[in-house]
Amino acid sequence: MSPDHLDLGGAYLRRITDLDRFALPLSLLFPEARQQELEPFRADLAPWHYDFDAGAVLLGVHSLLLRLDGLTVLIDTCVGACKPRPARPEWHARKAQGYLAALAAAGLGPEDIDMVFCTHLHADHVGWNTRLQDGRWVPTFPRARYVMGRAEHDHWQQAEAQAPGQHNHGAYADSVLPVVAAGQADLVEDGADLHHGLSVLPLPGHSPGQTGLALDLQGRRVVFCGDAIHSPLQIFRPDWSSRFCHDPDQARRTRLDLLEQAVAEDLALIPAHLRGALGLRVRGHGGGFRPAPLF
Repeated sequence: MSPDHLDLGGAYLRRITDLDRFALPLSLLFPEARQQELEPFRADLAPWHYDFDAGAVLLGVHSLLLRLDGLTVLIDTCVGACKPRPARPEWHARKAQGYLAALAAAGLGPEDIDMVFCTHLHADHVGWNTRLQDGRWVPTFPRARYVMGRAEHDHWQQAEAQAPGQHNHGAYADSVLPVVAAGQADLVEDGADLHHGLSVLPLPGHSPGQTGLALDLQGRRVVFCGDAIHSPLQIFRPDWSSRFCHDPDQARRTRLDLLEQAVAEDLALIPAHLRGALGLRVRGHGGGFRPAPLF
């Protein structure tokens, strides 16, 4: 297993874990999948990414902490604490504060975060955006600008207006709206430049306006790609979109385009839920793709 931190040469990357190991049945996460189709890739997938005995995909739920040119960025904020998520027992009303302890172990408090980048606004990516204080949801990171795609935000805002609390486990109301109300949200367009070397990359499909964060650093491009790739299973089977994709066909096209670009340009990819290694590269193989070590 690769370490939870990495010196990128001019930038520093560290994983901040909220929940690991998060196991989902293969048939639940990827309804088109069949386990026998994964057997040729057993050596690549076990034990970190797939449990062949249980028939389960193994995910991590964590943030990526990026420190660059004096800027401290937290990419996605996981499940959170005290959030009402009765449909997901592993997420529901969690009391654990291990996430903030992991941040403290990195030498940081909530007030040290300059930017929170939300690849998309699903409940397992925005939970620590807010925390409960005196019975109210308030931004966890008091100095941070919370960057989110305008299209993604507007979709969930409209869904919430039409049916309050009925979408996405109620995450807009408790994990996004308080940030907007506090004046800390920056709604950005695809392609926006955020900082020296940081830009917004459109990756729609899994959610209507999912974005990635592209880092150009000393001739190297690193792409934090959210849930465009949930698991290395999708390197071998990029045609498998998750049950939770808003538009499975668009998600498939986005993933294929990303993988082809990764091969052609030797991108370093950092998916949101990757266990073990922090990221991976992709190589073409027999008309398909194979994962390769990050560095």
